[in-house]
Amino acid sequence: MDTKMEPDSTTKAAASVRSTPSFNNELPNEEELVPTLLKGSIDPAYEGKAQVLNSAIQDIGMGRYQWQLFIVVGGFGWASDNLWPIVTSLILPAIKSEFLPSKPPLLTLSQNIGLLVGAIFWGFGCDLFGRRLAFNLTIGITSVFGLIAAGSPNFAAIGCFAAFWSVGVGGNLPVDSAIFLEFLPGSHQYLLTVLSVFWAFAQLLANLVAWPLLGYHTCQETATTCTRSENFGWRWFMIAMGLLAMFMFCCRFFFFTLYESPKYLMGRGKDEEAVRVVHEVARINGKTTNLTLADLEVFNQVGQQGVDASAALKRKLEKVNFTHLRALFASPKLAWSTSLIILIWAFIGLGFPLYNAFLPYIQATRGAKFGDGSTYITYRNSTIIAVLGIPGALVGGALVEVPRFGRKGALGLSTALTGVFLYCSTTASTSNALLGWNCAYSFMANIMYAVLYAYTPEIFATKDRGTGNASTATANRVFGIMAPIIAIYANLETSAPVYVSGALFIAAGILTVLLPFEPRGKASL
Repeated sequence: MDTKMEPDSTTKAAASVRSTPSFNNELPNEEELVPTLLKGSIDPAYEGKAQVLNSAIQDIGMGRYQWQLFIVVGGFGWASDNLWPIVTSLILPAIKSEFLPSKPPLLTLSQNIGLLVGAIFWGFGCDLFGRRLAFNLTIGITSVFGLIAAGSPNFAAIGCFAAFWSVGVGGNLPVDSAIFLEFLPGSHQYLLTVLSVFWAFAQLLANLVAWPLLGYHTCQETATTCTRSENFGWRWFMIAMGLLAMFMFCCRFFFFTLYESPKYLMGRGKDEEAVRVVHEVARINGKTTNLTLADLEVFNQVGQQGVDASAALKRKLEKVNFTHLRALFASPKLAWSTSLIILIWAFIGLGFPLYNAFLPYIQATRGAKFGDGSTYITYRNSTIIAVLGIPGALVGGALVEVPRFGRKGALGLSTALTGVFLYCSTTASTSNALLGWNCAYSFMANIMYAVLYAYTPEIFATKDRGTGNASTATANRVFGIMAPIIAIYANLETSAPVYVSGALFIAAGILTVLLPFEPRGKASL
């Protein structure tokens, strides 16, 4: 193909970076979302090519391939992210009864360390070795170690296996959100928020499966002895969850073909492969596209980094010098945005586990001895709370598209109200009152997570998106590690941590107002 350019073609190409046509009037150019002054990070060549690819994806529209991706990303990746931490919390009472550990929160700590390692490795790694490998391996690792954990002979073993399966779990959201967003037409980016309906459904599924297995095949807390045979319910539960994860892995690996992200390939200097993927997606959707290699190559003479083979080699060598991480702070505005979103994730990462660890004490001091802790009531209430999370995710998907409210408004309001309802739940002195406040808390928390999981990848450029997702997830996991440590060594007979937890949510909601970017109506770059 002849790619020679006229003498003034460089100027024309540079101008076209700002004038690439949009297929939707609600999708202005990405200059506001990711400033083009990010020299060395978002150069004109990359920006121009990204806009051409966005236009091609938008022209193809939402079709069969994206809906399949919606299922294997949301139904599997999003669900796994919530399912396995819930698995840990559900089996902990049975683990305590059988193994009698001196410090039970160490199980949660080992899980959180695994989640941290997974977020760092898979999140940062997918910007280096691509999305496909991480996409296929994360759930596979989870399923293998989840099944092995069912045979744990002691507390140390289950703690190690929890850390191992969590390495896989920790990579789901950083990787899967990047993959889904990079194939979405700009007009359908709200679906990234709707994906959280699977996150909420996972909580419901875990409780429904645990009800017969853990509810009726677990040693009672008042039992003086607890044998393996009497306490086998948690092992059956681990087998069930491990087989579910194995089913998800097989569906992803054998029955779905994931193509590497076109914008990721373009960012690696592989324009021809990027064009081929776009045409393949169009074919699967029953559409055609006019995108050609020449449409991308016209930008090769624009910008500072370039996109030829030598520049691609240079970028490979830059993998070891934090290029992607520095790009997140390449301008004052982008540095402010990155810092705020990391801080918001950190506050939420500490707030949830703090609340869960110290709530029992404050309820006891207020006379909340309900006297109805039967298996039926316990799992009935857990199921009701889980059900309320599903409409929360759907409401979040609707709120993010409300004009003049958007992602920031939905995130700020839901996060602050999560903290408010958390405070309210501490006032409960009856089982029904606690159930009511927890339902409201669950509803708002699912809106918050739905919007947060969508907003975060949207504000990072494709070539740095995995690193950005990994940075926020790492902050969340690091602060999550603090909670079980506090539970082990702090004074459990104090209500202060519960109120600190509520304050963290409210503070995170306030910080949301200060975020500089509103992605509503804009295609990701």
